[in-house]
Amino acid sequence: MLNALVFLRKKKVKCMKERSELSEISPSEWMSLNQFLFKIKQVNSPCVSVYYPYGKGKDMISLFRENKRNESFEKIESKIAKRIIEIKDDPPSAGKFSKTLCIFGWMENGRVLIKEIGTSKKLPYLYMASKKPYVKPFQDLLKINYDVLLITLDQKSARIQKFHGNQITQESKLRIDLQGRHKKGGQSQGRFLRARQTKIHIFFKKIANKARTMDSNSELILLGGTGHAKTEFYDELNSELMKKCRFVDDLSFSTSVQDVHEKIIHHLYLYRRKYVAELIERYDQLFKTGLTAKRNDVIYKALKIGAVDTLIVSANYHTNSKFKNIMKMLEIAENTSCKIEFASSPKIIERLKINNSVMALLRYKIK
Repeated sequence: MLNALVFLRKKKVKCMKERSELSEISPSEWMSLNQFLFKIKQVNSPCVSVYYPYGKGKDMISLFRENKRNESFEKIESKIAKRIIEIKDDPPSAGKFSKTLCIFGWMENGRVLIKEIGTSKKLPYLYMASKKPYVKPFQDLLKINYDVLLITLDQKSARIQKFHGNQITQESKLRIDLQGRHKKGGQSQGRFLRARQTKIHIFFKKIANKARTMDSNSELILLGGTGHAKTEFYDELNSELMKKCRFVDDLSFSTSVQDVHEKIIHHLYLYRRKYVAELIERYDQLFKTGLTAKRNDVIYKALKIGAVDTLIVSANYHTNSKFKNIMKMLEIAENTSCKIEFASSPKIIERLKINNSVMALLRYKIK
């Protein structure tokens, strides 16, 4: 009986820990990470990108010594190693509550520049030299720097905002004069209601056209507002915009910026979860055709010859004994046209664990 209680307690603690690790990032941290990554993405030089769990800096420095790079990369690694030691000696300099420390280093006018940030969330243990800073884990696991179109409306006014991360890059406001009531009854009242509904319909078409011109490459369109306006407006969207559209509760013109960010974060988490689940489903569909690979050695070979279309990697791949080989695979993938997708769902991570933390969708069959 006692053993059973101990087992249940451990299981409860484990579940709580998993929920904590998967919890959505806070709006304030999401905002600061978006600002940091916006600047980092402007860097267009070969870069060393390092992600490591707090307290594992020495292990990262050991990885530098194990991997021989060209002279410029070795200069960058030397500067990053020095910074890792400084952080170890002065932890608050990287943020008191950081679970993962991320450092990016590159050359500019003969000098090594480095930028760093800490996050309260667990990101994959990573060391990569590539053509530019490697920020994919932030996008896949923390939902940073996505493009989202936010539409807030009622029957007589609308606001369309295009977000890149937490920044509004484009905004449009539309409005019509709409009389609320008609005092007379009978046929006059009927004509008034028909004319009013026609005016609303034309207004919604105008909003839909404006949304289409502002959309371009948005991952999601979030639609909210008071009353039934959003459900009536939804029918005015074309099929492409409908696919991206999600209804948002408790969103109005007076919703605070923090609450808006919270809603964007929540829907990006839902979107990403659905996307990765569909990717796994596609893998299962292609399995019998020979256009998939699950053994690390086979995937490595396929990467070397450019046969991998998409690499699906567990966010916990660093717990695998072969994680150094996976790091090399990620670097090859990043420096080719292969897409990399990190999975954080416990169910999918368990599935990936069976396949040594990595699965691949192939462009063509390999022998």
